[in-house]
Amino acid sequence: MAATSKQRKDDPAALAHDADSVECGNDKGESASSIGRVFALLGAIGDSGQIGISELSQRLGMSKTTVHRVVQTLKALGYVTQEIETERYGLTIRLFELGAKALESVDLVREADVEMRRIGAATREAVHLGAFDEDAIIYIHKIDADYGLRMQSRIGRRNPLHSTAIGKVLLAWMDPADAREVLSHVEFRKSTQKTLSSAEAVLSILPRVREQGYGEDNEEQEEGLQCLAVPVFDRFGRVVAGLSISFPTMRCGADTKSHYVTLLRQSGFAISTRLGYREAAASEHAAAEPG
Repeated sequence: MAATSKQRKDDPAALAHDADSVECGNDKGESASSIGRVFALLGAIGDSGQIGISELSQRLGMSKTTVHRVVQTLKALGYVTQEIETERYGLTIRLFELGAKALESVDLVREADVEMRRIGAATREAVHLGAFDEDAIIYIHKIDADYGLRMQSRIGRRNPLHSTAIGKVLLAWMDPADAREVLSHVEFRKSTQKTLSSAEAVLSILPRVREQGYGEDNEEQEEGLQCLAVPVFDRFGRVVAGLSISFPTMRCGADTKSHYVTLLRQSGFAISTRLGYREAAASEHAAAEPG
C-alpha cells in the first residue's frame, strides 16, 4: 500500500528517496534534491539522538561521501554537533531557536492585529508592524488605508532603517554601540532631499526619539508621505517591533500628529502588555544585564 503524505513526512528514508527521485537535469531539480537530503539527515539525526556517518548512510540509502558532506555543512552552520570521543552526531538547539522565533512572530502579529485594526478604523490610514532584519526593517503585518492616496507597501517588504520611523524606533532602543555597528553596514541611499545621509546623522537623533517615545519620518522615505512609530516591547523590555501609521502630508492637520502619537502609544502599550511586558519587571531585567 502506498505511504500516506504524513507517513512520508515522518520517515527520513522516504524523504531521502523522494529527494533522489527528483529530476536533477536542471538547477531546480538539483536544489530540491539537496534540500530533501538536508531535511532527511536532520530528521534521522533527531530520531536517533546520536548517530554516525555509516549508520546514516545505511538508514537513508545515501553514499557516505554525500552524508559526510551534508553533515559537515550542517555542523559548520551550527545545526549539528559532533561528540569528540564517539565521533557521532547530534542536533543542537539551533532548530529550536528558529522555531521559537517563528512562534514569537506569530504571537506578535496575532496580538497586534486587534490594535492595528482599531487604529485603522479610527484614522482610515495605513498601519504597519515592522521588525528588525539585519540592516533594514521588514513589514510583518499591515492594515491598508481606506483612501485611494496611500502608502504602497506589502507584508515582507524591506525598507531602510535610517529613513523610516520604525527603523529609528528600533535603533533608538538598542545599545548605542550596537546601533552604531548596525548602521556601519547600511548603505545610506537618499530617497528624498530630507533623507538622513550618514550614521552620525541618525545616531544624533536617537536620544530624542527615545526620550519622546516615538520616531518620525518626515518625508524622508517618500516625498509627500509622513510616518510616526512607537516601540513594541516583549516581556523582558526588549523592543521586538515598531508600530506605525503612515499618512500623506496633505492630510496632516494642526493636531494630527499629536492625536496619532496618542493612538500609537495606547496601542503599543496594549500589545506590549499582551506580550508580557511590565515596566517594573523590564527595568529589573535591564538592570541585571551586564554592560
